[in-house]
Amino acid sequence: MNAYRSKSLSFPWPPLLYSLAVIAALYLQRWYPLPLPFAWALASWIVGALLTAFAVTLNVWAVKTLLERRTTVLTQRCTAHLVTSGPFRFTRNPTYLGYTLLTAGLGLLIGNLWFVAMAAAAAALTTLLVIRCEEMHLLSRFGCEFEFYCKRTRRWL
Repeated sequence: MNAYRSKSLSFPWPPLLYSLAVIAALYLQRWYPLPLPFAWALASWIVGALLTAFAVTLNVWAVKTLLERRTTVLTQRCTAHLVTSGPFRFTRNPTYLGYTLLTAGLGLLIGNLWFVAMAAAAAALTTLLVIRCEEMHLLSRFGCEFEFYCKRTRRWL
């Protein structure tokens, strides 16, 4: 193990990034509203409710899986095990996917399309600032096992 890779991050970026995305979406809607056509309002609400429910379920499932495997949930702590079960079978980052879907889903629920745009921006920043660092940490900790996992499991979807 490389000593400089003992932790993946020194700051918990994901909550900050997604909180800033929500704040930005609220301000953008106030100053540059994106009106949602009335005919789409009900469909938007239904899709938003489904996305929100799915996102919460995905996050709870991911946290439960990490806790069952006795590894950390916090990004600024060193991971104890490479988790490839539960939602990690389908995506390498189910919590970040959950945050992204939750942000977009809430936007659709309240009719603020800026939330969808900001969810995409937060996902891009999460990839650049968080996921790449975490992947280097996991590669240094688990080597070939992590490489094999990456080949069979997508980063997002």
